[in-house]
Amino acid sequence: MSTLPGLYNYWVVVFLMMAGFYVVISHGNLIKKLVGLGLFQTSVFILYISIGKVAGGTAPIAKAGVTLYSNPLPHVLILTAIVVGVATTAVGLALVLRIREAYGSIEEDDINRQDLADDQGAPRAPEPAQAADRKQAE
Repeated sequence: MSTLPGLYNYWVVVFLMMAGFYVVISHGNLIKKLVGLGLFQTSVFILYISIGKVAGGTAPIAKAGVTLYSNPLPHVLILTAIVVGVATTAVGLALVLRIREAYGSIEEDDINRQDLADDQGAPRAPEPAQAADRKQAE
């Protein structure tokens, strides 16, 4: 039981992971979902870095008398994952922007409602920008 406080970084990982998962599931706003995915992804980064840390370990440079080395592979993988995560977030934001242009909303309920109306052949409600243009034309 004495090691439980020593594992606080894993408790932080679990909390961040569950918070990110909750945000993704509970919110219908696509931007909030991307923020939740980023939070979840950050918790995975912290987990891998925590696993890769060796207490008292040094960089793996051959020196006389040093026997405990810290593995640099998890840190290198996380650097790559951070770059991929930033690129994925940028693509996600670009998709959200395109969805907003197409549907006039970034709320899941509105998008699903418009898709259902399109499938049933009902006319689509005008987008907010189009409605403002029509009022100015009149």
